[in-house]
Amino acid sequence: MSSFHLLPGAGDSPVVLHVPHSSREIPEWVRHGIELDDAALELELDHITDAHTAAIATAGADAAALRPWRFVNGLSRLVIDPERFPDEREEMLAVGMGAVYTRTTHRERLRPADTDPGPFMERYFHPYALAMTAAVADRLEAVGRAVVIDVHSYPTEPLPYELHGDGPRPPICLGTDPFHTPPELLAAAERAFADFGGTGLDSPFAGTYVPLDFHGKDARVSALMIEIRRDVCMTEPGGPAGAGVERLGTALAALIDAI
Repeated sequence: MSSFHLLPGAGDSPVVLHVPHSSREIPEWVRHGIELDDAALELELDHITDAHTAAIATAGADAAALRPWRFVNGLSRLVIDPERFPDEREEMLAVGMGAVYTRTTHRERLRPADTDPGPFMERYFHPYALAMTAAVADRLEAVGRAVVIDVHSYPTEPLPYELHGDGPRPPICLGTDPFHTPPELLAAAERAFADFGGTGLDSPFAGTYVPLDFHGKDARVSALMIEIRRDVCMTEPGGPAGAGVERLGTALAALIDAI
């Protein structure tokens, strides 16, 4: 059974909504290697999971005039984080949070530091990357362009693992890439999310996700990361959704329609 899901959209839509961090699911064999007890693990999942982002993406897809494609991770990022670089380029290795985490959001031990990432990478990371690459390539073939919109959330107060947690924490943070984020895409997002108390750029989280086959190479692939401050749509750290989920879905649909 696949650990991720590509949910089809309209044949002529260029948009792929990417939801990588919404799940809390951890396979049993992975759970055995995590050193936290059950209560500590549930709290860590509260902190690390981008809760309700899959619901926001669904609401946006449902409301859009032209239905986007959705690529949704079915596993927790404590299994693998599909958005990390798979090598020494990944800056989060400095805090034990590369593609396979060995530390928690509070920099405590999650797995032994010498955990072999190989089995996780082969079973989960590489198939995910290949499938996401194929999804983007399919949009390029179908409509001549692809737009990857990452849907994330982040806590109101910075967590110890954050490398850039001392900057602004706006209600909506828009992560950009100098090669893959054209000005018109950024402007459309700023308009779509203008009613949530303000948008900001690349703080506390920066950048976008583009499959490595296209990263820095193919300008037909555009990308933007939407980071939603969690108090906008939920009770923190891992509580229920609020009314903001539907409002965010409407805003996301407005962005999709502008694309």
